[in-house]
Amino acid sequence: MHKVSVSFSPSGKTISVDQGSTILDAARETGLHIQSVCGGDGVCGKCRVIVKKGKVESQPTGLLTPEEIDDGLVLACETKAIEDICVEIPPESRADEGEILMAGQTVHKNFDLYSNAEKLEPTIIHEAKILKQSPLATKIFLKLPPPTLTDTVSDLERIYRELNKKGISHIQTGLDNLKNIGEFLREHNWEVTVTLGKRNGATKLIQLEGGDTSETNYGVAVDIGTTTIVAHLVDLVSEQTVCSMGAFNKQITYGDDIISRIIFASEKSGLEKLHLAVVDNINSLIQDCINDCSSRKKTVRLEDITCVLCAGNPTMTHLLLNIDPGYLRKEPYVPTTNEMPVIRAAEAGIRINPLGLLACAPGVSSYIGADITAGLLVSDLTERPEVSMYIDMGTNGEIVLGNQDWLTCCACSIGPAFEGSGIRSGTRAIKGAIQKVKIDNATKQASVETIGDTPANGICGSGLIEIISELLKAGIINKAGKIQPLTSHISHLVSRIIREGSEGLEYIIVPADQSATGRDIVITQADIDHLIRSKAAVYAGISTLLKKMNYAVKDVSKFYIAGGFGSHLDIAKSIDIGLLPNAPLEKFSYIGNGSVEGARMILLSYIAMTRARQVADKMTYIELSIDNSFTEEFISAMFLPHTDLSLFTK
Repeated sequence: MHKVSVSFSPSGKTISVDQGSTILDAARETGLHIQSVCGGDGVCGKCRVIVKKGKVESQPTGLLTPEEIDDGLVLACETKAIEDICVEIPPESRADEGEILMAGQTVHKNFDLYSNAEKLEPTIIHEAKILKQSPLATKIFLKLPPPTLTDTVSDLERIYRELNKKGISHIQTGLDNLKNIGEFLREHNWEVTVTLGKRNGATKLIQLEGGDTSETNYGVAVDIGTTTIVAHLVDLVSEQTVCSMGAFNKQITYGDDIISRIIFASEKSGLEKLHLAVVDNINSLIQDCINDCSSRKKTVRLEDITCVLCAGNPTMTHLLLNIDPGYLRKEPYVPTTNEMPVIRAAEAGIRINPLGLLACAPGVSSYIGADITAGLLVSDLTERPEVSMYIDMGTNGEIVLGNQDWLTCCACSIGPAFEGSGIRSGTRAIKGAIQKVKIDNATKQASVETIGDTPANGICGSGLIEIISELLKAGIINKAGKIQPLTSHISHLVSRIIREGSEGLEYIIVPADQSATGRDIVITQADIDHLIRSKAAVYAGISTLLKKMNYAVKDVSKFYIAGGFGSHLDIAKSIDIGLLPNAPLEKFSYIGNGSVEGARMILLSYIAMTRARQVADKMTYIELSIDNSFTEEFISAMFLPHTDLSLFTK
């Protein structure tokens, strides 16, 4: 097969591929991430690139406007390299740029004195006090008495005996430790540090080290999000996070949402590619943390990291462990397991101490995963007698209602619209993304604020909420979300900013001569319809859950808002468009990245891990896809803010 060269700017990367390969495939091979909501099926139109030089063969598509085609734009998934080519990836098409929510609400719960600890089994409290560094990996220094003719217990029993004196019993170990234990103990004069961990209910002797290394023990808490992955390197002795790093999930190139990735996983080698992508992400973040420590004159070695605790939605945890996620999207929507086994990290390809452990927080169902369980630990929802609601908004919306005595939950498909995907001028929260919008009531023209205060290159999720709210307030769209035609009473004001486009009427937010892309930044009628469907799904999920449990919005004492998108919401404007229920603003509280903060808590505490299992077991899941009441609520929420305006009376 004849080879051709594909060069990418601004990265400067070049790769040799088979003639006829698509630009998207070439980008994937070279490690560049181009937005591809549909995973390369040619239906989303987000993988727009500019061929600057060389011959290509491009399939015709209705996803590009004539103006964009004139500007040299093509879809990377529909364009094949025929000869050596140079390709520019514009900012709005780069999937690995944007803001990453690195942390959640900082929580300092003393789990030895946890408010509900008295409800736990005494043995759990006892083990928590002993395994005080981490439920996965605790280091204990032992000074063993050497054997004598009157003390001839075996070398392994000698270790167990000393641990028994400290209250630790029923210990297991593996053959690797046994093979060299005799020589090892004598070589280190019977002074060793043992690393103990909990593996699937049993206390395991993971490794032996010579001398006292008990003060050097690290773990990593990881949030595996559909869009981003965040890792916190945690000192298990001081319980401090010494470094945190984040990156965009490399699986994005195979599809923005979990359904696209589940479908891709069913293709030849698809599951392996998705698994390797997330493992590479985590390994890179761990190494970045180590490098950052080194730059600050703090030495942390891979061998010092003895455990990893992950939280993510069910699809992400299945892919992490290379488990087929296919049945998650097939009725009756059953995961392989809600609680992944504790394994050696090396089995999954995670590079830490070769004997180190990898665990995932427990999940609940096919669409309520470990990220929600972890996030609930960060909130105090499960400790309060009052009824509260936890809302995590990403490509999926996960909602939990309850208190310290009961929990019920549901999940609704929002889609990636609020992350800028599937929206004509949508983008992630990158530099230049519009995040604030104000429309002048007289001129009907928009003024915007962008991330980094640079020329606009698109509009991100928080900006999309703002533009819908402002268009409604200015009378440019009606309560059905329809852009008013030019024959309306405001036609003399809007003739320059509302026009007929390829997808119907569209509103110009930023004209081409003021944008970073040199093209108009617009919101189309199709975009608005898409966003209304997404907001209706969230509100319908909230409303359905409340009604199922015979509660009203006024009965909820607190609303916890979690997730990257949720952290940037303007609550008042979200209520204005009917995304969130009409409740006093003081009832809303931001959690941030509850998943990674909850993972850190579980990493550090055996009681927290036990509490996470209890929380997961307590949750009752309601499947909305087969619930007629959800469909009714969804249809009612397909207006701005709602068909029942009494729900939004101030």
